[in-house]
Amino acid sequence: MTRLVDRRSGTPLLHGQDKSTHSSHSSSPRSAADRGHDGYRTPRRLGDTSDDNTVIPSPPNILPTSHRHAQNTARPIVSRQSSFQSRSPSSYARDAARTRYAYASVFLVLSLVSFTVQTELAAWVQHAGWNKAYCMLYLTHGSWTLLWPVQLLILRMKARSVPWSTFWRRHVWLVRTTAQMVETRELHVDGHGRQNILRSRNVLYMARVTVFITISLTVAGLSWYVAVNMTSPSDLTAIYNCSAFFAYAFSVPLLKERLRLDKSLAVLVAVAGVLIVAYGDAGSTSPPANGDGQKAPQGENRLLGNLIIGGGSVLYGLYEVLYKRFACPPDGCSPGRGMVFANTFGSCIGLFTLTVLWLPLPVLHILGIETFALPSGRVAWYLFLSVIMNVTFAGSFLVLISLTSPVLSSVASLLTIFIVAVSDWWLTGVPPSTAALLGGGMIVLAFALLSRSTYIEMTEEEQKRETDIVESDSEDD
Repeated sequence: MTRLVDRRSGTPLLHGQDKSTHSSHSSSPRSAADRGHDGYRTPRRLGDTSDDNTVIPSPPNILPTSHRHAQNTARPIVSRQSSFQSRSPSSYARDAARTRYAYASVFLVLSLVSFTVQTELAAWVQHAGWNKAYCMLYLTHGSWTLLWPVQLLILRMKARSVPWSTFWRRHVWLVRTTAQMVETRELHVDGHGRQNILRSRNVLYMARVTVFITISLTVAGLSWYVAVNMTSPSDLTAIYNCSAFFAYAFSVPLLKERLRLDKSLAVLVAVAGVLIVAYGDAGSTSPPANGDGQKAPQGENRLLGNLIIGGGSVLYGLYEVLYKRFACPPDGCSPGRGMVFANTFGSCIGLFTLTVLWLPLPVLHILGIETFALPSGRVAWYLFLSVIMNVTFAGSFLVLISLTSPVLSSVASLLTIFIVAVSDWWLTGVPPSTAALLGGGMIVLAFALLSRSTYIEMTEEEQKRETDIVESDSEDD
């Protein structure tokens, strides 16, 4: 066949005519068994940067070890190990600790402000004549039910573009898998997490945890209301706020927390500050009076009141540690997941309070111990605002414990003693005493020391965890 005048070949297109080796390969079809051998060409994939003369290896699951090694060196793969080659475990641990502390700082400020406002409002309600201890406790703790719906509304507003069915399915899956992490104390959930969770005992586990944590919290809070008319305000403040010490004492056996000198010193300084606030002006002031204007009970009543409030202090410290141990995800869980589950569990506490703990109300009414009566007018409005502030404090405090530790959260709550004193100064015009300023300064110093100690401890734990991950990845390779 002769060539045309325009020098275009009459040979059909795509006909191999470069080398004899190529033509021989193209003349005989390649079988599936030849896949993975040298010279076999696979379709170009997105992200490949090799030219036409480069042999692109087949997937690593059918390549020999030597080929897998060549593929890893030829085409970089984004993996956990490669990311740690550019960032050391220590720097990653510092960043992770800073992230958790950033979230914790926001909820710390929110909890302090809300608790201060709630304290002032609750005091006004009681002084206005509506002194119903258990009913107020029932309303405030029952209002925690609102935590999960409000959280769901906020999350939905942030993901408005996602269809509701998809959003709901993801949220339920997040809560259920976190509950499995809480029960097993492991970060990794199996591949069939949804089906297994539905068939597992996670729901029963969370129900049991909700019951005994709620009872511990309720009895601790009720002890304050019972002892308020049996002992002096100084004893009440000093003993009840020693819960920070008991939280640290329970953290050692239940949370396997190490005894650290700096942390122990911070807790002791905080307790000493509370004692100075409570008893610093005892010699220069008249005996405290109760709500009826009479002197506080002395003798046997005062001793019994101190024992009751002492038991409440122990239970409150136990409640914080139990919540951290049995209702918070293990260390290493993402802050977002921990915050979502903290508010969800807070709603479980509120739901149990509403559905079960109403039973003592008619009993107290029949026995004449506390006559049931709802407030009205301005008192009802202030009570409503106090309940809303308590819900805000509860959600923030639960998140704070989940992100940090019960000891740091307990000492942080002591800051409200100093903040309430300053608030009273602003509202009444009466400046705080020297003892209040000195004790408040000691509490602030203790919180600073404890924050530094907790931050160092969190950084060390994150660094150890990331180092273990890198070593395990190296062993797998």
